[in-house]
Amino acid sequence: MSGSSGLVIDLNADLGEGVGDDEAMLSVVSSANVACGFHAGSPEELLATCRAAAAAGVRIGAQVSYADREGFGRRFMDVEPARLTADILYQIGALEGIARSVGATISYVKPHGALYNSIVKNEPQARATVAAVVEYGGGLPMMGLPGSLSLRLASEAGLPTIVEAFADRAYRPDGTLVPRTDDGAVLTDTAAITRRVVTMVAEGTVIAIDGSLVRIDAESICLHGDTPGAVDHARAVQSALSAAGIRVSAG
Repeated sequence: MSGSSGLVIDLNADLGEGVGDDEAMLSVVSSANVACGFHAGSPEELLATCRAAAAAGVRIGAQVSYADREGFGRRFMDVEPARLTADILYQIGALEGIARSVGATISYVKPHGALYNSIVKNEPQARATVAAVVEYGGGLPMMGLPGSLSLRLASEAGLPTIVEAFADRAYRPDGTLVPRTDDGAVLTDTAAITRRVVTMVAEGTVIAIDGSLVRIDAESICLHGDTPGAVDHARAVQSALSAAGIRVSAG
């Protein structure tokens, strides 16, 4: 591939969680999924992250979650839909206020962890999550997995959607993510991560954990900030995309 490819991709990372090197990640990514305090992040950390993202020209997304600080938002919680809607509204509003205080705003909503994976297929929770974004107003885009119920419901509700793929997570043959509790769920080899991201963007495919080919038409690629070697992975991905003539931009 050459610089004439004309391809553009957004790179996002989960930040404001009190783990990893947010400052370094902000020099690479074009979108920051900022924790809203329910799974991680203190008000002070969220303010600092929003301020740093604004200074770096990185767009800010609200990374909403179950109220699960002990489990880092990675445990499924069978939350009653009305409560889940209220919880998500609360989180978006809180982060919006912090972002506005530093001259920024919220540009999209991305569920985190177990909530993200739950609403791929769980209809009550997917509807509750979409309802929160609709009720918040402003037509905020929803970020999620291709083919997920949450993105379909968001689209039906008139919300823009952002289709996402993961640089460092293994895929099942059906396009869902391999649970973190399974062997091989998280990739840590920089070269392997870099190759798969370029293939995702250039060819729209990824190899599933069983060796099958999965179609991934992603608009944004997630680089987890808490994955071992996250900053090295991110910089290598940025460099490889540039070498392939693929521009990193939030659009």
